[in-house]
Amino acid sequence: MSKIVEEVLRANEQYAATFGDKANLPMPPGRHFAVLTCMDARLDPAKYAGLAEGDAHVIRNAGGRASDDAIRSLVISYKLLGTREWFVIHHTDCGMETFTDDIMSDLLSHSLKTAQITESGWQDVGEGPGSPVGKYIRWLTIKDQAQSVVDDVVRIKSHPLVPQEIPVYGYIYDVKTGRLIEVPEATEAGRAG
Repeated sequence: MSKIVEEVLRANEQYAATFGDKANLPMPPGRHFAVLTCMDARLDPAKYAGLAEGDAHVIRNAGGRASDDAIRSLVISYKLLGTREWFVIHHTDCGMETFTDDIMSDLLSHSLKTAQITESGWQDVGEGPGSPVGKYIRWLTIKDQAQSVVDDVVRIKSHPLVPQEIPVYGYIYDVKTGRLIEVPEATEAGRAG
């Protein structure tokens, strides 16, 4: 067993020992909202949004992007579990700003091993084989944080399965200050109709 597995299981034992009344939390989120945000380990949505267990749905992926799967989760969140407001929260210093679809597919075509970023950009340091399949994936990279938030809010709001009465708010989390910075154009685009 790896050290990481041991640490996770030990932490889980401690958590479960004081689980208490959490067994009675209802399935729908108590505060009736959902957050779509990045998987970056520096982001703790429970802390930056003041969440306790059972408060809200938190959907995470690379970049916090409005992918088909993220929208699937948001629609389930509303339709079956009653969320009434949604947040799209990207962040500063996001890794999704450091590459393009072409860079990712090129890296994967050479090797499936972990790449390394250098002063001259992403470099493969592992040996092959790679796979050409990466060129068929849209990686949803980011050129401009504010614009990506606007784009994602617009994509969510224009989806045929998203009711117009759900407001979608757009923010950028600043990894240097911990503050949420509103993207007014995104929030305007996300107004309830």
